[in-house]
Amino acid sequence: MSDAGGGMTSGRRGGPRCVALVGPFGSGKTTLLEAILERTGAVTRAGSVSAGSSVGDASPEAREHQMGVELNVAECEYLGDRYTFLDCPGSVEYFFEAEAAMTGADVAVVVAEADEKKIPALQLVLRMLEDRGMPHVLFMNKLDKTEGSLREVLELMQPASRVPLVLRQLPLVRNGETVGSIDLALERAYIWHDHAPSEVADIPDAEKASEFEARYAMLERIADYDDHLMEELLTDVAPESDEVFGDLAKEMRAGQICPVFIGSAERGNGIGRLLKALRHEAPGLAEKCERLGVTAGAEVVVQVVKTVHTPHGGKLSISRILSGKVTDGVTLVASDGSSDRVSGIYRLNGKEQMKKSEAVAGETVALGKIEPAKTGATLTTAKNGMPALVDLVPPAPVMGFAIAAADHKDDVKLSAALAKILEEDPSLSVRLDQDTAETIVEGQGEMHLRVALERLEHKFGVKVKSQPASIPYKETFHGQASVRGRHKKQSGGHGQFGDVALEVSSGDRGSGFVFVDEITGGVVPRQYIPAVEEGIRDFLIKGTNGFPVVDLKVRLTDGSYHTVDSSDMAFKTAAQLGMREAMAKLHPVLLEPILRVSISTPSEATARINQIVSGRRGQLLGYDGRPGWDGWDVVEALIPQAEMDHLIIDIRSATQGVGSYRQVFDNLAEVTGHLAQKIIERAKTTATEAA
Repeated sequence: MSDAGGGMTSGRRGGPRCVALVGPFGSGKTTLLEAILERTGAVTRAGSVSAGSSVGDASPEAREHQMGVELNVAECEYLGDRYTFLDCPGSVEYFFEAEAAMTGADVAVVVAEADEKKIPALQLVLRMLEDRGMPHVLFMNKLDKTEGSLREVLELMQPASRVPLVLRQLPLVRNGETVGSIDLALERAYIWHDHAPSEVADIPDAEKASEFEARYAMLERIADYDDHLMEELLTDVAPESDEVFGDLAKEMRAGQICPVFIGSAERGNGIGRLLKALRHEAPGLAEKCERLGVTAGAEVVVQVVKTVHTPHGGKLSISRILSGKVTDGVTLVASDGSSDRVSGIYRLNGKEQMKKSEAVAGETVALGKIEPAKTGATLTTAKNGMPALVDLVPPAPVMGFAIAAADHKDDVKLSAALAKILEEDPSLSVRLDQDTAETIVEGQGEMHLRVALERLEHKFGVKVKSQPASIPYKETFHGQASVRGRHKKQSGGHGQFGDVALEVSSGDRGSGFVFVDEITGGVVPRQYIPAVEEGIRDFLIKGTNGFPVVDLKVRLTDGSYHTVDSSDMAFKTAAQLGMREAMAKLHPVLLEPILRVSISTPSEATARINQIVSGRRGQLLGYDGRPGWDGWDVVEALIPQAEMDHLIIDIRSATQGVGSYRQVFDNLAEVTGHLAQKIIERAKTTATEAA
């Protein structure tokens, strides 16, 4: 017999559905997708991530690294219902892909393992779902390889979830091997068959006591939100099956509980029970629209979950149709009022694209060449557009490289490619460092950046070279000097004459450059004073050791001019001569940027984080509990920017891959002694090589 879900009359949600698969890295999301596609007949045989034959993780970068690096989309039908599955990467470096997927999905399946070492990573996923009000179920994967008590592992996992983790099935174990499950809602046993439907069986006598205890615990959990069920439990009245399933469905859709199912995606075990729960209990489009405040009507409302640039088809916007019907050529308007016509509608199955003429509410499709469409955008046929339905903010970067085209003739091509890759992945960012004149690409970690550079070459045909970003050191001077800058040159015809008296002194830290005009009596004509300031500013760009000079005050106190030979250029040169003399008299000081860094870490790793900070010349300011996050701390520290290189790698290594940080510039601090000399010598060597 198949694993049909008798007794589940809790209200199947009609229409195309959208389900996101999320979970920690390595938990088996793509393998679960393959098992679902096989069970529903969408593929004849489940593919393998390791063999490079899966529908998901089909990009060259995903195949090479054997990990999800972008959102993947696949479709199937199950018992007459159409489903789109959004397979999200599990690495914390690609967390934004999952967040974007939530803007279109009805429900999320959290794929996890019975492994307490991965609980912090699971907490990140669950917190994201909870913050977005996303209904979700948990699929405990790899039960065929799990040792120990599942219920004990769930107790360890419970602090990671704000809502109760409600166990729906017990493992059925024979000779130390999980061979099936006991469904606590249906009170039936199921014998698993690899890559085939399960077989219904009676609950073994030896398991009946455990099943009764676990079922009662499940009922107690859901009775917290149902007074009638609580009364039945208190009076030993057996609740009706429909009431149990009704409560399970209602409370999951409301985000009050997280049901937990079990199985093995690799062997195709437990897939039918999961699909039945999605079909009968999970919310559909109506609930999605209600959460977002979308009223069904004639106007089209579209939510963009992912932007992709294809080699031949151009820009595609993977989108959920929330309301109305999208036809090829229809004009869609973004929230800022910009608009464009849809040029092609496509069903997606991994890398396959199948053109279609229209898409109705509930479908998830790719819409072609809509320029205003960005990841997270809301589009509509309403004339003036509508406000964005979701607030999708990319995370702050934690790592960066300086990049340049390997061949200078590709500079323009690189700019265009970067614009496209930023559209595809908004959690990347690119900026031009004004101090170092470097193009810096920043992202969420080493692999995130490595894949981005690989994609620039493989997908957009631009080979780039990368290196650690230069540190924007500054220079200042201690002391005070009075100098005279005099430029006089006569070579036939008009000569050049400029003469200035300057008082140069150190300024307050953070004051920058201050220029004060104290000329009286017209000894330096008014029209030449801006040239004096410009000359000083130009000189300060490089300073004595090649670094910009800051925190310096220069007073123009005196000077003289020639009615014929004076000019802007002459006074600019005189000012620079004066500054050169002043720098020789003052004591130079090297300054380095100091960042204030807030590191989020599981509490058990806080001591290791403190050691990492201290080992990077950091100053610990203290730590406190992370607000709203049980078992997490935030460590505050001041760290030199020069010590930030690969910091995120050390943090992730110390925190099971889940730690992160935010940084802001705090101050410029003096660098002295041997370290300062090394920095200066390195800068001079670099300048010589560049020349």
